[in-house]
Amino acid sequence: MPPPPQSRPRSSLAGPSTGPTPPFPISLSGPIIQGFGRGSRDLGIPTANIPLAGLSVGGHEELESGVYFGWAGVDIDEHGVRIGDPTTQGGGGKSRGGNVWPMVMSIGWNPFYKNTEIHILHHFPRDFYGARMNLLILGFIRPEYDYVDRESLIADIRTDIEVARRSLERESYQRLRGEEYLVQFEGGEHEQEVAR
Repeated sequence: MPPPPQSRPRSSLAGPSTGPTPPFPISLSGPIIQGFGRGSRDLGIPTANIPLAGLSVGGHEELESGVYFGWAGVDIDEHGVRIGDPTTQGGGGKSRGGNVWPMVMSIGWNPFYKNTEIHILHHFPRDFYGARMNLLILGFIRPEYDYVDRESLIADIRTDIEVARRSLERESYQRLRGEEYLVQFEGGEHEQEVAR
């Protein structure tokens, strides 16, 4: 894995303006598991972790490891509370829907932290481990690099976040936010096995 180029221009958008092209969009689902907490603590960029078993990415082994963008549906409210959780809602334990937020994610074996993370572009006041997440991956931002220092990694992640945000604001990507799959959590047909 190469180090990041010293001085490289970064595009402010990813993906064609007409919308995703094959192999995108790609669906990926799984439970949110506890990572090492370094995304929040060391980088100031909280992440939701999907277990390594969730990285077959719907059979798309040809996907390059790197940074991607798209939409994340999670069975939580805007405060990070599980929707339909009988301990918080008094319901029957079945998810009745969720919310959809923009996301940027790393697919592959993260060379700096040896983990895979999804950053949801929303501030949550609490953790939501165990929540179910459905991802709609819409495009590729950049390859994975082997960072030699944390500051370079943080700078690139912040740029990735802005590229994802701007890319998803385009109408052809914005309409995909309404995909029903993103807020369907009961069937589990898209969900990957949890690595334990």
